[in-house]
Amino acid sequence: MSRPPLPPFSAASAAEKVQAAEDGWNSRDPARVALAYTPDSIWRNRSEFLQGREAIEAFLTRKWEKERDYRLIKELWAHDGNRIAVRFAYEWRDDAGQWYRSYGNENWQFAPDGLMERRIASINDLPIAQEDRLFHWPSGSRPADHPGLSDLGL
Repeated sequence: MSRPPLPPFSAASAAEKVQAAEDGWNSRDPARVALAYTPDSIWRNRSEFLQGREAIEAFLTRKWEKERDYRLIKELWAHDGNRIAVRFAYEWRDDAGQWYRSYGNENWQFAPDGLMERRIASINDLPIAQEDRLFHWPSGSRPADHPGLSDLGL
């Protein structure tokens, strides 16, 4: 199985890969998202270390049970060969109704078949008031006309 676009990445193909990742994560479907990673993919997410699709799927299941009304925007930061760096922000609320905006950076490394073999993520959470939310679209992929991170001043 391959997952185009394949490395080495151009600016256009890296941006396409970033958009595909954003769309996948906004689906909040752990099984679907896990298929974008190699079977033995290695992750660091905050202080948690994972390896393999099964661990990734379990992690994402826990994540989206906790992070309700999740909306994510990713933006290409840099690319070279089989690596892509992105910055992102997402908004979510906890079970008590407190809203957060989580900011972060990810470093991705891809196998020749286009599956991600390594993901290193650093993330910070900022509590926000509901009226300070900026990500307003129905559940699922961000509409093409919704502003990105730079457009929102993030």
